[in-house]
Amino acid sequence: MLADDHTVVRQGLRTLLSAEPDLEVVAEAENGRQAVELAGRFRPRVVIMDIAMPVLNGLEATRQITRSLPSTKVLMLSSYANEEYIAALGQSGAAGYLLKHTAASELLRAIREACRGNTAACFSPAIAKRLRDTGFKQASRAASQTGARKLTAREAEVLQLIAEGHANKQIAAELNISIKTVEKHRQQVMNKLGIHHVAGLTRHAIATGMVEPATGALQNTAV
Repeated sequence: MLADDHTVVRQGLRTLLSAEPDLEVVAEAENGRQAVELAGRFRPRVVIMDIAMPVLNGLEATRQITRSLPSTKVLMLSSYANEEYIAALGQSGAAGYLLKHTAASELLRAIREACRGNTAACFSPAIAKRLRDTGFKQASRAASQTGARKLTAREAEVLQLIAEGHANKQIAAELNISIKTVEKHRQQVMNKLGIHHVAGLTRHAIATGMVEPATGALQNTAV
């Protein structure tokens, strides 16, 4: 299954994978929430997951998929190799991490190795080196200290939408819940993280890989 909010990227990946006799694309998702829903419906052996996606980011979507479908392997695909994303990798349950400039042959090999359960071969060389240098357990501990793992799946969705600049009314419409429920989740997020203003929540979301800096509400917030 392919999960990326850029149509042209999904089309390119589909074309690449469809040319392989042993691979089949069973579904495509354009945001994290849709990825979780489609994974539950189609139960793919491998999910190619972009990190930065609207509504629900790839890291949280991966956490939900690997928790409910332990036999599904998720390969993260990103343009970024920054410490925050790598640190969050261990907590997400992802089987691998590939950079978007990865060669097609490397991506195909990673998919097949993930199917075999050989996740050690599912990382781009630059990411694998970073993990060797810092230690995967150390990176995982760093992620656990961010506070994001304390949030429920719904609270993580609300946090991401806040960080993307959405007002309570817009969040309620997006998640199909009441404004009062949004306000409740918003307060719970603030209490759990110990952050009580939008700028701080946005910085936290950016630091933990929930949103890209360019999409965060911080760009429109006085600090």
